[in-house]
Amino acid sequence: MNPKLLLTFFFFGVFSAFAQTKVSGYVFDEDNQPVSFANVILKGSTHGTITDENGKFYLESSQTWTSLTVSFLGYETLNVPLVKKINYDLKLILKEEAAQLNQVFIVAGKQSKKNNPAIDLLRKIWEHRRKNGLKHYKQYEYNKYEKVEFDINTIDSALINSKLFRGMEFVFDEVDTSSVTGKTYLPIFINEAVSTVYGDNLIKKEKEVLKGNKNSGFSDNQVIIDFVDDLYSDYDIYDNYLKFFDKSFVSPLSRTGIGTYNYVLKDSAFIGNKWCYNIIYYPRRKNELTFKGDFWVADSTYAIKEINLQASKSANINWVKDIYIEQEFDVVNDSIFLVKRDYMMSDFAFNKKEKSRGVYGKRTTLYDNYKFDIEKNKKFYEEEVYNYDQDVYDRDDAFWSQNRLEELNKDETGVYKMLDTLKTVKKFKRLYNLGSILASGYIEFNELPLDYGPIFSTFGFNEVEGLRLRAGGRTYFGRNDLWRLEGFTAYGFNDDKFKYGISGKWLLDKRRRLIISGGNRRDVEQIGASLTTSTDVLGRSLASSAVIGTGTNDKLTSINLTSVAVELEPWRNVVFRLGANYRTLESASPTFSLDYYTDSGIESEVKQYETAFSVSYFPKRKMTGFGVERLNANDDYASIFAQVSRGDKSMFNSDFDYTKVQLSYIQPWHVGGFGRLTTTIEAGKTFGEVPLGLLSVIPGNQSYFSIYNTFSQLDFYEFVSDTYTSLQLEHNFNGRFFSRIPFLRKLNLREIVSIRGVWGEVSQENKDLNASGLIYRAPDEKMYYEYSLGVGNIFKVFRIDFNFRGNYLDEIENPNARKFGITGAFGFHF
Repeated sequence: MNPKLLLTFFFFGVFSAFAQTKVSGYVFDEDNQPVSFANVILKGSTHGTITDENGKFYLESSQTWTSLTVSFLGYETLNVPLVKKINYDLKLILKEEAAQLNQVFIVAGKQSKKNNPAIDLLRKIWEHRRKNGLKHYKQYEYNKYEKVEFDINTIDSALINSKLFRGMEFVFDEVDTSSVTGKTYLPIFINEAVSTVYGDNLIKKEKEVLKGNKNSGFSDNQVIIDFVDDLYSDYDIYDNYLKFFDKSFVSPLSRTGIGTYNYVLKDSAFIGNKWCYNIIYYPRRKNELTFKGDFWVADSTYAIKEINLQASKSANINWVKDIYIEQEFDVVNDSIFLVKRDYMMSDFAFNKKEKSRGVYGKRTTLYDNYKFDIEKNKKFYEEEVYNYDQDVYDRDDAFWSQNRLEELNKDETGVYKMLDTLKTVKKFKRLYNLGSILASGYIEFNELPLDYGPIFSTFGFNEVEGLRLRAGGRTYFGRNDLWRLEGFTAYGFNDDKFKYGISGKWLLDKRRRLIISGGNRRDVEQIGASLTTSTDVLGRSLASSAVIGTGTNDKLTSINLTSVAVELEPWRNVVFRLGANYRTLESASPTFSLDYYTDSGIESEVKQYETAFSVSYFPKRKMTGFGVERLNANDDYASIFAQVSRGDKSMFNSDFDYTKVQLSYIQPWHVGGFGRLTTTIEAGKTFGEVPLGLLSVIPGNQSYFSIYNTFSQLDFYEFVSDTYTSLQLEHNFNGRFFSRIPFLRKLNLREIVSIRGVWGEVSQENKDLNASGLIYRAPDEKMYYEYSLGVGNIFKVFRIDFNFRGNYLDEIENPNARKFGITGAFGFHF
């Protein structure tokens, strides 16, 4: 589930100076066939566009123009008088030129890969790509100005007069019309940022220093701002794949482009003082992650001068109806081309119907003041884990007048005032707060620095507690709080017991992120739900509460845990943690036992003190916020974790001496046009004699939900170990193969293949200690494995997995082994 995406849908589902000349319509030939990629220009101006694959176009200008020119190779140029300032739904017919009736230039169908001058130019672009752009220099730096705006589109009388906007009608004073699509829109969010970017190609490091940030609309909700930043991450048009919305689109300049796109050499002309060629491209197949559009390439350097990209209507991506991108490049030193302006617009909507209401997400980025080969120390790129400067977010108007590389237009300037006024309207506040609740899971109390939640944990169920009710809360002054307290209480109607938990954390050093924390929890939990131990004192696995499952979930443990820890992040994304905890464990169910033998008999309760030291590394992780708690701004980074835990029976009258070593490595891989692969490797070993409550249980899954990092066909405690190695692979092909099957193509389904395996063993000494009645089994003879075939994106929100158990199927040793199972999951994903 993507909470950022869910919040965006909520707000934008709620809302679902004008130009002087506006014109839209369609261009057809004499056979009433649409003419794709025709040039449409306001005569006497530089305002123009090209028609899409359906011959559709839209143009607007702040000035008044009286004539429109439509042209395309092989057709007579058409001049259309504009009798009004607004001319919509024109139907324009192009006639073939008499002298070229036998050589009409048609852009349709599959183009030849042989003897194609456009493809010859494409190969030249590949040869020269390393010589173009920033990669030509050892070091670089430049100024960057970024403007991001979200707008509700397709504003009509039905929306304006709806009860939803009663009392907020003033917002429609800011309605404008998109120059790309011709739809009306209402701005609801705007964010500006000025920064300086430094990079070193020799050590492959880059750093962006924020100089100023200004926003309105949802300015106090970091989730929205993070979502915007994540949507519009930087990209290089020369890369083989361009990542948008966590999907890898094939670039029209990709080395695999010849098999993906049709290319047509359309025109040649001077752009500035450079002779350039114009190439049109469009996809060879539907339902793939591709673009259509055109680009201009210089004839000597083979660098891109201008490029336009528009995502294919049939692309397998959810909630996005259109993606439109423009990039302009400038010449440096007469040969090197660097990006000067980048514009991207996305049209978010629940469906791709032409008249559906949605939300525009627009980003304009300008680059200036390039400098090269100014070397900086490597430490410069690695320092500043903490870089929060409140002044950056409070820049005055003089700063913005001086640092904006592009002035705000009249409508954008009015957005700030309108949105600031909107936030004072009670009705809007209620809608805004409801959206915040859905995204964060917490109900905010504005009068008090407290939040109630998480609301999604209010209800639960298991065999021991029966129906479980939970109430919790946290302190919350703002997103950058230096300290935070959390707590909860819960009641089980079956066991008639109250549970509770309380924890606190305090950020002592902002720069190195020195945090101290502690807490206590008394609860009922399924402790065999994961291999790698959680460090969250209030954490509770999903397996502890499942309304329905494949079998009885009675192997639950009553836990009383007290924990203290200190955490430090001396280098970016490298976290050291030293913690100590004391816990007591005993069975919460009469049908389950944690008993173990001692010199004096049998004990049912484990009392244990443990010290743990861990190191975590998250390469390429991006975080937002500067308080004791932060938010992830991306999810495409690796996670490396190592921990050594030491149990000491001399402390607090504990029961056992042992040392436990644990390692885990999670890595997502973007495999170009073949989707995304996620790999997880875990390993661990416990040195010393320990009972069942301290062993490493191979995590089963008895629910009907697909839970990553568990084994869907294993029951809880089916395998236990003191030494283990686990490997899990999950590959989402993003519809790569389904898109080639005609009757499945339109459904936009996505293929998911997973394989999971684990090897482990348990020592004879630990078996001899066991008095629980549970027979210890471990996958020591051969690795246990299972695999699944899944179908995702069912109705855009559902995934179903068909799980198959690969071995350990002997009916005598494993009479209850589940050979096959079906699990599913809900989620909002692009």
